[in-house]
Amino acid sequence: MSSVLPRSSSSSFSSIANQLLNEFKDHLVSGTLQPELAHQLFDEMLRQPVPVTTRALNGLFVALARAPPSTACPDGPALAIAPFRRLARARRSWVRAPGDYTYNILIQCCHSARRPDLGPAFFGCLLKTGITADVVTISSLFKCLCDMKRTEEALDMLLNRLPDGLPDVISYSVILKSFCDNGRSQRALDLLRMMAKKGADHSPDMVAYNTVIDGFFKEGEVSKACDLFHEIIQQGAVPTAVTYGSIIDALCKARAMDKAEVVLRSMVHNGVRPDTVIYCSLIQGYSTLGQLKEVVRLLKLMTSQGVLPDVVICNSLMDYLCKHGRIKEAEEFFYSMAVKGRKRTVVSYSIMLYGYATEGSLNAMIDLCELMPGDGVVPDVYVFNILINAYAKYGRMDVVMLFFEEMLKKGVNPSEVTYLIVIAAFCRMGRMDDAMDKLNEMIDMGVPENTTVYTCMIEAYIKQGDTMKAKELITQMKTKNIRHCPQKSNGRI
Repeated sequence: MSSVLPRSSSSSFSSIANQLLNEFKDHLVSGTLQPELAHQLFDEMLRQPVPVTTRALNGLFVALARAPPSTACPDGPALAIAPFRRLARARRSWVRAPGDYTYNILIQCCHSARRPDLGPAFFGCLLKTGITADVVTISSLFKCLCDMKRTEEALDMLLNRLPDGLPDVISYSVILKSFCDNGRSQRALDLLRMMAKKGADHSPDMVAYNTVIDGFFKEGEVSKACDLFHEIIQQGAVPTAVTYGSIIDALCKARAMDKAEVVLRSMVHNGVRPDTVIYCSLIQGYSTLGQLKEVVRLLKLMTSQGVLPDVVICNSLMDYLCKHGRIKEAEEFFYSMAVKGRKRTVVSYSIMLYGYATEGSLNAMIDLCELMPGDGVVPDVYVFNILINAYAKYGRMDVVMLFFEEMLKKGVNPSEVTYLIVIAAFCRMGRMDDAMDKLNEMIDMGVPENTTVYTCMIEAYIKQGDTMKAKELITQMKTKNIRHCPQKSNGRI
């Protein structure tokens, strides 16, 4: 149609189409592209006699696929799918046919937008055009199939319906990851062996091996993970820091520190430098076993190698010291963090507060709280629970109520643990009216009720000889069908 139009008219129409496209992109970049506006602008582009180029449309789809969520457009990938379907329905001669790159973008969007069901449909459209699918398209299709729990179908397609030269190690890795994510790491290992036999472009890379090793660890199959790790080394491959990190972390969690040390030595021997994450796993492992000498040895070793302990390692060490009653050493370590330029976090403060609470150092807890603003730390529900519990144990309910009011002022919502601490303290003191007020407040605030709180109050009423009140609470529990449920860890009590 554009060929019969005057040159100036054609340019005019093309200019309008590009203006609409630019307006579309401007709204997307500024975060003001609402779905209704997107559909309106795209429909207007379709109505132009001279279309925007396929390259320009691809740029639009890529921008949508990569767009960060905004209030106006919370899901860019999903928004990319709808315009393409409108384009397909238009079926006008002046709408240029999309190419393989367009379909690649769209199938990837189906995965990103959590609409994997549309991926195979777009793939079918691609095949009807006569365009040959490439490895990128195939990998994106496999992601969609795996998202729909159709991993076996993806595997059948890979093994039986594709030319040998088409799928590459990335295509295989998509399926490996799906098997491992769904607790089928043995199936993934079988596929890994198949890849190794095929060789060439199908040979598994270290990412593929890492995926299966990590899958075995998640399933608790430590021996299978270690066997695969040693197999890699025997084949002459050098594992990456990620592989070593997964092995060491799992062995430390299994408290097999001697084996973890063997892997660490192998790592160093192969020229792979241990990083902070690996040292953190080892330090946490030794801390769990109470072997402080080994922790100190590792701290000296990592420092000598130029690897500085990060806040996670510092917190881990302080936690160990506090749990073993070595509060003074933990305190020294806490204050040294600021001197050495390591930023203390809310976790650092909660660990020290808990340590002070265990030895009843209430004044030290207050002094510590006064340091928080200087570190830019805002107390969370865990911190408030530690403070409230510490003062409640000593019957300082006046201070407890001040902390309670302070957390509400700061926008921190009390948890079921918070209310349990306060209610239990009132019950111990025989202040049942105050305990009942807090229970009612807990209900009004929408905090989940549980049997622990009710049991605490029922026992307190029975202890006071008020069986009538105890029976009322039992009836209330039955009426509300309140059952026992594990409590969330919203603070140590």
